[in-house]
Amino acid sequence: MDIYASDEEKAEAIKQWWRDNGRSVFAGVILGGAAIFGFRYWTTHQDVQAQNASVLYQQAAIQMNQSEYEQAQSTVSQLTAEYASTAYAVFAALELAQVAIKKNELGKAEEQLNWVLDNAKLSAHRDLARLRLGQIHLQQSNYAAANDLIQNAETAAFSSMFAELEGDIALAQGKADDALAAYQRAVASMAVGDTRQQLLQLKLDDVAVAHEG
Repeated sequence: MDIYASDEEKAEAIKQWWRDNGRSVFAGVILGGAAIFGFRYWTTHQDVQAQNASVLYQQAAIQMNQSEYEQAQSTVSQLTAEYASTAYAVFAALELAQVAIKKNELGKAEEQLNWVLDNAKLSAHRDLARLRLGQIHLQQSNYAAANDLIQNAETAAFSSMFAELEGDIALAQGKADDALAAYQRAVASMAVGDTRQQLLQLKLDDVAVAHEG
């Protein structure tokens, strides 16, 4: 705007600018307000979802600790159905699977672990489900399915445990050479201070003796 223009000229210029740009300014204000409202609604919704999921998870944990298995199944089903996007649902499914394994209800354990594979956001959670599914398949002598799970591992954090499982599968099939190699990889990739070290070393020693014999 010309700084030497008269007051009337300035006023007319402002009016003209508003006529040319008023709609876009108004629309921008509306969109900006909607974006702020939408973000606040989304964060509030996420907080409420997490709080509700936390309550159900605590309820399921108590039920599992008190051996209220059927009630725990119902609570975890609600959690995985209504709050599948939360970590609480993943934790509950993993824990319920462990309870089912202890009760030798392997089919129900597989259901929970497969749910984790399909829904967990973190690769570590998916790999933990893979590891436990692989152990179930080994117990069922379903060696091909167990090996497939090992091949699909996503993270290095579980490499030692997957190598150990691979050794267990090979040993169950009478493949001592493959078992020895897998156990050696498991020991090599084991973290310092891992509580599995003594047991894994025993497995390795037993297979090494058999291999030499």
